[in-house]
Amino acid sequence: MEIIRDPIWNNIRVDSLALELVDTPVFQRLRYVRQLGLAYLVYPGATHTRFEHALGAYHLCRIAIGLLRERGIADVPEEECTVTTIAALLHDVGHYPFSHALEEIGATNHEEVATALVTTGPVASILRSRIGENAPERIIALIRGEADSPLQGLVSGSLDLDKIEYLKRDAHMCGVAYGEIDVDRLINSMVLVGDPVTGLQTVGVAEKGLSALESLLFAKYQMYRNVYWHHAVRSATAMYKRVVEDACDSGTLTQGKLVSFTDEGLLYFLQDRAPSPLLAALRSRHLFKRVAEWPASELDDGFGDWIGNDRKRTRAAENALGSMLGLKSGELLLDYPEKTQMLGLDIAVLRRDATVETLTNRGISGAINLPRLSEELYRSARWLRVFTARRLEAPADEIMRSIAAS
Repeated sequence: MEIIRDPIWNNIRVDSLALELVDTPVFQRLRYVRQLGLAYLVYPGATHTRFEHALGAYHLCRIAIGLLRERGIADVPEEECTVTTIAALLHDVGHYPFSHALEEIGATNHEEVATALVTTGPVASILRSRIGENAPERIIALIRGEADSPLQGLVSGSLDLDKIEYLKRDAHMCGVAYGEIDVDRLINSMVLVGDPVTGLQTVGVAEKGLSALESLLFAKYQMYRNVYWHHAVRSATAMYKRVVEDACDSGTLTQGKLVSFTDEGLLYFLQDRAPSPLLAALRSRHLFKRVAEWPASELDDGFGDWIGNDRKRTRAAENALGSMLGLKSGELLLDYPEKTQMLGLDIAVLRRDATVETLTNRGISGAINLPRLSEELYRSARWLRVFTARRLEAPADEIMRSIAAS
């Protein structure tokens, strides 16, 4: 057992199997993929990487399983616990440079990309020799949220340890106080219970941990509002997506090659093979300016969702708006972050009378209606924005009419 020092969790104990996996090229690439993409252009401390986040998720998974064992989960085999902790370690190996941004322009989901990286090559060889022949496939099922393991919820789910880890780490590294979570209380409140619908064992939370669950929701909202969806971060992200999209459209880049790059490796490649004014502006932090914006709470449900998933329609709308404002192609960008959930609705709660209840929109008596509040917070954090290459006065009403007609 080796000890890795960490600024968030202090000592992370890493066993020999995890160390062997950490030393593979697949995992080492994560040292050079920033956890928060381009947020460092706004928060200079946000240069932490997927590498330390993955180690933190592994660390929390080991702690959670140890605490669950104390509560008598003897029917979960040792091998299942090992597979789960390794899934927590490897859950981000498929991430593209600068994190999630490229998934917003149609790149294959990072969990799909991880499948080949885990089930073939050196990672798969280690897993098959150290755990078992079907270990890579079991780990991928956990990463994709498709496993029938009672521990699935620790890796992918409403309460997964990935969320707890990144919120805590991101807030610390950005130097903000928004991501404060009662981590110890939350993990100590985790239980294995029978799902009220399926009867299968699943990860839930004891009723006494609802206040800690509330802290998770509020932390996630504050981080989305103030960091992840900060207007300047989203401007840089929109510029980056357009640069990569243009390179792919011209044949300079292929999606298959994207996942092999590190952050800086991709930028240097683009600077060499596909230089452009937009790339130069991004690298020198000459970010596009906001000319109009609307919170989702002021828009009809579903309005503008195509901006995140229909690139052809989005490009046409951008060109039409740009022409209306006297701008050249590529000098106006639309941004509407991909829809996300602040908190899932499938959390099983172990009541004090030993009954199990699923947290839904009906709420639980005596507690905040977390799912409904989650939707309201999400709608106030998500903004539809129009960015332009230079600051200008623009008629917001006309811009909105143009977007609605697109």
